[in-house]
Amino acid sequence: MNALAQFQDGFARALYGDGDAGGLAAQPGFRIYRNTVLRACIDALQANFPSVQRLVGAAWFEEAARAYARRCPPDDVRLLNYGGDFDAFLAALPEARQLPYLPGVAQLDRSWREAHVAADAAVLDPQAVAALPREQLAGARMAVHPSARWHWFEALPVYAIWCAQRDAAPVPELAWRGEGALLLRHGGQVHRQALGLGGCALLEACRGGATLQAAAARAQQAEPALALADTFATLLRAGAFSSLDLSSTQGIP
Repeated sequence: MNALAQFQDGFARALYGDGDAGGLAAQPGFRIYRNTVLRACIDALQANFPSVQRLVGAAWFEEAARAYARRCPPDDVRLLNYGGDFDAFLAALPEARQLPYLPGVAQLDRSWREAHVAADAAVLDPQAVAALPREQLAGARMAVHPSARWHWFEALPVYAIWCAQRDAAPVPELAWRGEGALLLRHGGQVHRQALGLGGCALLEACRGGATLQAAAARAQQAEPALALADTFATLLRAGAFSSLDLSSTQGIP
């Protein structure tokens, strides 16, 4: 590492409170600059994770965000992307052990933001899919919409908690069981809806390139009682797919 690179590395470490960089940290101007940078990181996390902040309160969140910023400085000038692993940080935070649903709430905040800025794409027409012969549809590969984000939370009502915080509404009476969520952007708005384990498994398999028949089998395996046709229809109506590839069905009558 050359002298310039060493200085830059030391400067960055001093900026986030890890090192001195040749006495820079003792200078009043540097301290002001460091506080400004940390404030920008904290403000970005507050904007990116509003449901988490409402859930834990502004003071608790600020302390957690400050600790995260010092440990994980931004690696992208677009602070809209900051906090990619904030959920994992919260999961490892001793102060958050009494809030097992908090990392999941952070995941949904991040997914909302990702859905909001995802690439545009057409939405697959459900009627066009319904018109296909069953054999062709089984061998088709469905492209998941670029804005689609989904999660399954085992044994925790994370989606209900997140919705209440997102809407700044009282948390409803909760059933402490697993919940899933689907987020999609259409018409410039991010839409949300509950999604079961089987639906999450089906989308995951489709994203991995499985045929619809194989994806359906994985969904049924994940949730044996799944109403597969209803789940698939719900995903189509929601706009979860952008296109389908029939190339693997060529030659099928």
